[in-house]
Amino acid sequence: MLGALRRSAKDASKALGRASQLQQQRFLNIHEYQGAELMGKYGINAPHGVAVTKIEDLLPAAKKMADSDGEVVLKSQILAGGRGLGKFKNGLQGGVHIVNVDKVQELGEKMLNQVLVTKQTGPAGKPVNTLYLAAKMQLTNEMYFAILLDRASAGPMMIGCSEGGTSIEDLAEKYPEKIIKVPVDIREGITDAQANEMVEGLKVTTDKKAAAEQIKNLYNMFTSCDCTMVEVNPLAETKDGRLIAADAKLGFDDNAAFRQKELMALRDTSQEDPRDVAASQYDLNYIGLDGSIGCMVNGAGLAMATMDIIKLHGGSPANFLDVGGNATESQIVQAFKLLTSDKQVKALLVNIFGGIMRCDVVAQGIVNAAKEVGLKVPLIVRLEGTNVEKGKEILKTSEHTIIPADDLDDAAHKAVKSIS
Repeated sequence: MLGALRRSAKDASKALGRASQLQQQRFLNIHEYQGAELMGKYGINAPHGVAVTKIEDLLPAAKKMADSDGEVVLKSQILAGGRGLGKFKNGLQGGVHIVNVDKVQELGEKMLNQVLVTKQTGPAGKPVNTLYLAAKMQLTNEMYFAILLDRASAGPMMIGCSEGGTSIEDLAEKYPEKIIKVPVDIREGITDAQANEMVEGLKVTTDKKAAAEQIKNLYNMFTSCDCTMVEVNPLAETKDGRLIAADAKLGFDDNAAFRQKELMALRDTSQEDPRDVAASQYDLNYIGLDGSIGCMVNGAGLAMATMDIIKLHGGSPANFLDVGGNATESQIVQAFKLLTSDKQVKALLVNIFGGIMRCDVVAQGIVNAAKEVGLKVPLIVRLEGTNVEKGKEILKTSEHTIIPADDLDDAAHKAVKSIS
């Protein structure tokens, strides 16, 4: 989303599309209700609400959050955008509703534990395991604010726009003059001058000093929580003169898991691809694609080259799976289980360069994995590097039918041919 602010919105969209296919996401995302609670801990004004996971808790929560008109906002909690315009698989239109307390139970039963499909979820949708009942807000002015990690300045970049509540890509393309960018030196932290510059750029009309404090609080959360992104859309002014983070998306770097254990415990694996979850448990770098040839490779560069040459020969890779430079036999077994659990996989291609990793160890792992999973699809293996001859001998004398390949081109050719 935020790539449009670094380059033109059109180019950013294409670049992010390519990146999403070729690199593993290393970010933790949390739900709206979790983000609101976290922001509250850092002194950030966030909407009040109650998270509900059981039908019987809907009505008490609604009565607690209802306004003077007896209305409350009922929000589906999924890790994807476009909830308001989404559609449930049971036919209900919209994942966000303003509803009277008397109708909360009836509507909530159609939303909780159902699957919501939005533009960002794909046709499979996401399960709604939690509903967030929030108080209605009376907003007088909506703005956009974000903090992300910027390559050019090698540090955090604050981005603001005096317009908000709508697509930032469209705003960046139509009204580039309304976008303000303020880089922050990670060593010095945010200064009063930088916070005030952002407030002026946002065209805040209420208490500007208090607004600057909110900007600084958002930055402090960004750095303290090892965020990769904080996006508030809209950052809004209320009738009572407060600046409030009306809706926010927070992303966190899971490389910081060792010092952010409480945050990482918020991970909702029900919102993720089950294959990605299984891969992470065994320290495998996995990205599911939509082809028919499963790939197991060591090294990201070799994995990308393998996918490219499969495409060159007329095939299509089913995944990106990098077992790393020093994978154990048990990891190879788990990698095979992961690949064969994908019903669209019609052949497996193993492409290993044995540098740190010995080819004989890899070969034994492949043989054991094929035996354990009861492999029923063609298996093509190309080995090169340390102890390669021993590795090839292990594969040749195994009881399984393994198709050897002399080089990468030969391996890709044989993989495509095996399913043609």
